[in-house]
Amino acid sequence: MIKMNYSKEPRRDILCIDVTSFFASVESVRLGLHPLASYVVVMSKADQDGGLVLAAAPRVKKEYGIKTGSRRYEIPKHSFIQIVEPHMTLYLKVNAMINAIFLEFVAETDLHLYSIDESFLDVTASHALYGSTKEIALKIQTTIWQRLRLFVTIGIGDNPLMAKLALDNAAKKEKNGIAEWHYKDVPETLWKIQPITEMWGIGSRTASNLYRLGIDSVYDLSQYSVHSLKKIHGTIGEQLFYHAHGIDQSIISQKYTPLSRSFGKSQILDRDYIDAYEIEVVIREMADQVAARLRNHHAQTGMIHLTIRFSGEILDKGFNQQLKIFPTSSSQKIIETCLFLFRKHYNNEPVRQLAISCGKIHYQSDLQLDLFESAEQTISREELEKVIDRIRFKYGYTSLVHASSLTSGGTAIKRSGLVSGHQG
Repeated sequence: MIKMNYSKEPRRDILCIDVTSFFASVESVRLGLHPLASYVVVMSKADQDGGLVLAAAPRVKKEYGIKTGSRRYEIPKHSFIQIVEPHMTLYLKVNAMINAIFLEFVAETDLHLYSIDESFLDVTASHALYGSTKEIALKIQTTIWQRLRLFVTIGIGDNPLMAKLALDNAAKKEKNGIAEWHYKDVPETLWKIQPITEMWGIGSRTASNLYRLGIDSVYDLSQYSVHSLKKIHGTIGEQLFYHAHGIDQSIISQKYTPLSRSFGKSQILDRDYIDAYEIEVVIREMADQVAARLRNHHAQTGMIHLTIRFSGEILDKGFNQQLKIFPTSSSQKIIETCLFLFRKHYNNEPVRQLAISCGKIHYQSDLQLDLFESAEQTISREELEKVIDRIRFKYGYTSLVHASSLTSGGTAIKRSGLVSGHQG
């Protein structure tokens, strides 16, 4: 049996904290209901059968099987379920209040915001003021409940990985919502995770690759040859091996934001679009906004990926296509690339969802000349786009829009008032 010597591994006191059914809990409190006893479901576009569940209270999940991603038509009629529209601005405000509570217990450098409802705290330096790791966890949990009436679950570990695994696989099942996983517990905790996709960082695609190697459990992964894993899957394979032993050497106070980040945009349409012109209007709007984000970060993309999803009534689900391009942040060029991919692969099916994403990102320090246009054209185009960006930044996106956005197919003007794609 392969076992690790953890004596030289960093040991920190890490908390991974999750707000239970965050959106649904906030709405429950707003309505004067207990978040763990309510039947609240937060749903986008609730007036449509295809309305999407963004969050469901714990009782709804347990009694009705409704969860994030469920649709309006899946909710039983004549049930106790109370459907509410999302209030994204409120969720951001409450998130800020929760973060302020965290900062009462740790320094800002020891706090990592993983998502709107989940955070990592390194409380190693907080014991003199607040007690043991378990006591700090209880105090944070109690403080959030007393001030905001929100219930949080907490995973405790020797590193961020172990804390996250304790949260996902144990804390949420405990009555008090707290669980501890340490290096010494690996054989009885981490290695018992089933199925392997319950392991943080292993999705269905990675699991399929591991299955082909005869690996169908975290324990199997921990006993596989690390050299073989690295040879087959590169550094990711090596990382998976060490994660299967609970090893994660990242330190929260040393965290950094990598330059390579994701640039993209997606949206679900309010109705099926069957007119190719209307679909192209939306593609133009989305590509224009993605290009503006690239310019804002002084970045360029060398690959455009377009995803088109058809209506749920169609057997063919849609298509994903990508194309390498000369590095650019030009709205015109990104729009042209997206339209080329669309026109080449679209087969007149009704469209309900679109996504545009960028790959091969690099950050420019000087003007990037294009082989296919003169330097004067490049400079003129970039100056024009900078002017447009500045006007939109100061007066809002809708201060300058393409005329096509005023047609029936345009969505940019309507969506400009949304927060994260939903009503504020």
